Amino acid sequence: MFLFAQEVTDILSQPWPWYVAGAMIVLVMQLLVFNGKSFGVSASMRAACSAMGAGKSVSFFNFDWKGSQGWNMLFITGAAIGGFISMQFLSGSEPMELGAKTIEYVENIGFSAPSVTNGKTDLLPQEISDPNFVFSAKGLFILIFGGFLIGFGARYAGGCTSGHAISGLSQLQIPSLIAVIGFFIGGLTMTYFILPLLFGA
Repeated sequence: MFLFAQEVTDILSQPWPWYVAGAMIVLVMQLLVFNGKSFGVSASMRAACSAMGAGKSVSFFNFDWKGSQGWNMLFITGAAIGGFISMQFLSGSEPMELGAKTIEYVENIGFSAPSVTNGKTDLLPQEISDPNFVFSAKGLFILIFGGFLIGFGARYAGGCTSGHAISGLSQLQIPSLIAVIGFFIGGLTMTYFILPLLFGA
């Protein structure tokens, strides 16, 4: 029994093949569509604000979150718990695998190569989680302003990357296609032009 549990843990702690992860995403999307639901993560942020009473001051948050987004809040809670379990108990012990060109790029703009801390795979460059960066004026500005842009952009676009790229595209929605194109343009612009300015030597 112990050996079987160890084998399962070893399987879960490894990166899953695209065809397994993709098939599971399709399964989740089918279940949601059949139940008249639309997948998205950013909508849960509005629901969370409404649940905490923000609707008393701002009309945007004044809606029946239990009826329309209760299931989504449950999903997000499960995702957070699953992420914690995965990081604490199923994290690999090898550096994250990245292409040689990607490693060369991140090192050129001042980030370290993928590494392992306390026997667990680091998901972010060490420089990003360094308290000296997080609590510096530059770090606080990047984190706060970046967080604002993410929140504003998700609401302005009517959904986040998961809502448009997974849910919207699967339903053949043209606005989602336009949004996803914008995501890619923004990502490439950030990668090749803005990140070197922010972090490059």
